[in-house]
Amino acid sequence: MQKIMIASNNAGKVKEFKAMLSSFGAEVYSLQNLPEAIDVEETGDTFYENARLKAEVICKKTNMITIADDSGLVIDALDGRPGVYSARYAGPEKDDKANLLKVLKELESVAEAERSAKFVCVLAVSVPGKETKFAEGECVGFIQDKPYGDNGFGYDPIFYFPGADTTLAGMSQEEKNKISHRANALKELQRHWRDWVGDN
Repeated sequence: MQKIMIASNNAGKVKEFKAMLSSFGAEVYSLQNLPEAIDVEETGDTFYENARLKAEVICKKTNMITIADDSGLVIDALDGRPGVYSARYAGPEKDDKANLLKVLKELESVAEAERSAKFVCVLAVSVPGKETKFAEGECVGFIQDKPYGDNGFGYDPIFYFPGADTTLAGMSQEEKNKISHRANALKELQRHWRDWVGDN
């Protein structure tokens, strides 16, 4: 069985990965399983740069197949913000609620029809001794004017997905895992898995 390291301490993100990687027949670990804390500074200007940084550093330290993602919310009316700064948009504390409230404040005067947005996820896959590969996925929707739903994390409560007529936080984990940006990136990864990683 392949052992895969998810380069994240985010419990919500790791839970999603474990659920979606179950079909790969892999044993999934995260940074929470390591004896010492590792925090890779995200100094890149793009989702690709940050995902590569995390995947390659953790792969080198653990000598395991490593999947790292960099993902974020891209809002058209805010010129693409918060983008790569999504997790720390309101400050380095990475406070989900503060980030969400800052976005709502900035969109106060923006009409509902102009609140188009998308979640973007870039996965970097580092295999010891091989070149890092990338898969990307998106989830397109709108930012609504108040939070709704108790599931998910981050900006999920304000991200309205038209196909389900609710926010990502208003969906069950199973529903979200079918349409999310991370799910779409993993579907692309699945298509390339054998070429990039091998059968075992």
